[in-house]
Amino acid sequence: MENNNFYAVVMAGGKGERFWPQSRANHPKQLLRLIGNLTLLEQTVERLKPLVPSENILIITNQDYVAPMQSLLTNLPSENIIGEPIGRDTAPCVALAAGIVRAKAENDDAIMFLLPADHVIRNVQAMRGELEDCAKLAGDKNSIVTIGVNPASASTGYGYIKCGEQLSNGTNTKFFKSLGFKEKPNIETAGKFISGGNYKWNSGMFIWSIRTIMDAFKQHAPHLEAMAKRFTEASLQNNIERAMADEYKKCDKISIDYAVMEKVEDVIVAECSFDWDDVGSWTSLRNQVRPDEKNNVVRGLFENIDSANNIVVSDAKHLIAAIDVEDLIVVHTDDATLVCNAKSAQRIKELVHNLGLNPELLKFL
Repeated sequence: MENNNFYAVVMAGGKGERFWPQSRANHPKQLLRLIGNLTLLEQTVERLKPLVPSENILIITNQDYVAPMQSLLTNLPSENIIGEPIGRDTAPCVALAAGIVRAKAENDDAIMFLLPADHVIRNVQAMRGELEDCAKLAGDKNSIVTIGVNPASASTGYGYIKCGEQLSNGTNTKFFKSLGFKEKPNIETAGKFISGGNYKWNSGMFIWSIRTIMDAFKQHAPHLEAMAKRFTEASLQNNIERAMADEYKKCDKISIDYAVMEKVEDVIVAECSFDWDDVGSWTSLRNQVRPDEKNNVVRGLFENIDSANNIVVSDAKHLIAAIDVEDLIVVHTDDATLVCNAKSAQRIKELVHNLGLNPELLKFL
């Protein structure tokens, strides 16, 4: 099943602030063991084998996370874990990855899978099969292929893709013509998307040939094409760090969706055939951990009286006890405890920002 012309790029640079206080500046979400015994990053890499050779798997992260990730992912070449000097969102990250893959592959027909590091997928065999189908279509049609997830609810936490006609193909995967990407909507708009029946959640997973993404850069974001070419040259000369330092200083902060995906016309959407969960906040644990009889999701020691619908995270040494409380998120670590209304889980990022404004609280970031 392994294909030497397949390359996987895992984006793992985020801080995961919505998982504070477990996620910290020096220990981000992708290095947490939130689900199971492996970190989210390890799970992502394991899913890619045996589809992609280990030497063809790249991790793009923050330069502060390179060393811990190299210690964690000893089965990957250490030089495949690349640290951006500063965060500039996903578009420069993709240009960096495309440039390096061009150098490694030595041909523009190589297929690149772009994947986030924080997805939980259990039906790994189905995922690999769908990625293979997507790779074949991306190569044959010279198209950008993305995976769209059938919405389970009118969520405001995801971007959406409007799907048009179904495309005929010789695979088990259903493919549709994309009619455009929609940013995260308000709840009313999300409801209209769902009732229309032809929208899918944007999973953030993309498949393309190097030629296709370079052509898209050339047409819609020439500065990204120039960056990618510079990174190819630098990679061939073993000088990628200096090139990153130069290029990242002068590039704008912009997502690949805004820079390219919303402008490209020839995009194909694969209907997600496997289970998928984007672990974006503490409430995501509800999809992964079996609740108790009162619908409390618990990791660690918890005792309660008449308390329901809570998410509680601690460890085997610290007991969290509750009486007559509902709909709370309670997370305990050695030096901080979070108590939050479950409906306000997205505001944890706002709280982390406020901590950064107080010099006395910087040590908790």
